[in-house]
Amino acid sequence: MPEQTVIMWFRQDLRLGDNPALLTAIEKGRVLPLFILDEGEDWAPGAASRWWLHHSLSALNESLQGNLWVLKGDAGQLLPQFAKDHGASHVFWNRCYEPSRIARDSLLKQTLKEAEITPGSYNGSLIWEPWENLKKDGTPYKVFTPFYKYAISNNPPAPPSHISIQNLDSVECSQDADRIERLGLLPKINWYEEMTATWQPGETGARQKLEHFIENGLYDYRKGRDFPSKRSVSMLSPHLHFGEISPREAAQAVKQAGEIDTNEEQAEHFVRELIWREFSYYSLYHFPHLCQENIKAQFNRFPWAADETNLLLWQKGQTGFPLIDAGMRELWQTGYMHNRVRMIVGSFLVKNLMIHWLEGARWFWDCLVDADLANNSCSWQWVAGSGADAAPYFRIFNPVTQSQRFDPEGSYIRKYVPELAGLSNKAIHDPSSVAQEELQQAGVILGENYPRAIVDLKESRVRALDAYKSLADQG
Repeated sequence: MPEQTVIMWFRQDLRLGDNPALLTAIEKGRVLPLFILDEGEDWAPGAASRWWLHHSLSALNESLQGNLWVLKGDAGQLLPQFAKDHGASHVFWNRCYEPSRIARDSLLKQTLKEAEITPGSYNGSLIWEPWENLKKDGTPYKVFTPFYKYAISNNPPAPPSHISIQNLDSVECSQDADRIERLGLLPKINWYEEMTATWQPGETGARQKLEHFIENGLYDYRKGRDFPSKRSVSMLSPHLHFGEISPREAAQAVKQAGEIDTNEEQAEHFVRELIWREFSYYSLYHFPHLCQENIKAQFNRFPWAADETNLLLWQKGQTGFPLIDAGMRELWQTGYMHNRVRMIVGSFLVKNLMIHWLEGARWFWDCLVDADLANNSCSWQWVAGSGADAAPYFRIFNPVTQSQRFDPEGSYIRKYVPELAGLSNKAIHDPSSVAQEELQQAGVILGENYPRAIVDLKESRVRALDAYKSLADQG
């Protein structure tokens, strides 16, 4: 009896290791690996994500000996027809949790069943499914800490699968060799040279990042992760987003390393941050409108400013506040921004400039290589004070004092705002308050080669707090 053909539909799981859908496919028959670029979905990938996806698909195709099929269009229509054309008996995939994808996948399962093709979906992206870890009354947690405590106590993370995939028998791909290039993921203008130097998309790059973090960053993770020049962070976020490594594998590797090197506390804190990622997916699943609407309805009345000029200055890293500008330039150049700096630039946008958090979310979505609908939306609502378990609105990060505290020698600023490199460690945090003579000695001319501060921090803070108080006054 001839072996049956089964389709492995890759999505945000671009790896071979610890991939439950792929392992099931291997057990069922000859695997036909498939990826579909569906640009009709809500929040289609931004420019930085498209760059990453191109290279991640290329890496996956190489791992599959060139046998990855790629299509472009409506997955809801293409997948059933593709399965029929290739005589597939089964179609397997790992679940995605964005609202539009959940709805589409439900319809797909029904369509495949009607065509007598067996569908199967699995959890290849999260430690827990979003419908797990509920409160006693069956409702979802809205605050992270009780969610974290309950999940860790009642559902310890399962270990990753280390089943061999040596028996992977792929159906040979008959598409042209340049099929990934023809998806058109890379822009015509090459603006991503530094991204290429910073990242290695793909499963191999993910494992190298994990190993580098364990060897160089884990020992100082809890405190060092707040200092952008230290790079005590893992930088695994884009690899996790594209599924080049599973969170279960990352958690297990770090925990084992912590036990070996007596860094258990540091490892535990890393796992806690992974679970913050889980909480974002959990929140998006239970509150699917959070990517567009305020969780706290009172913020629907907030008097946001429609200020295109300041929004553009913020996007370009030309605000006159060096830490803000360094972060925004790091984002543009590398597709990444240090997490501490993300909070500071976010606070500055929604509070000092009073620009709607959605404007920030959209810009990050386009520029971040780790742009993730759940994390991006939840993080912006956290900063704005409008989300579940959010920072209170009156918590306004001061970019000058934050800079003095977390980049005391100005190393991060000097890297991304080199026009300020000649300033002293004291002056570099707030050039607008520095004496003219010192600016001249450092070659800094405010308003010419570096902008003056676009807002007064004290005045803009008072304005933001008054606006927030008006919500309470309105009832």
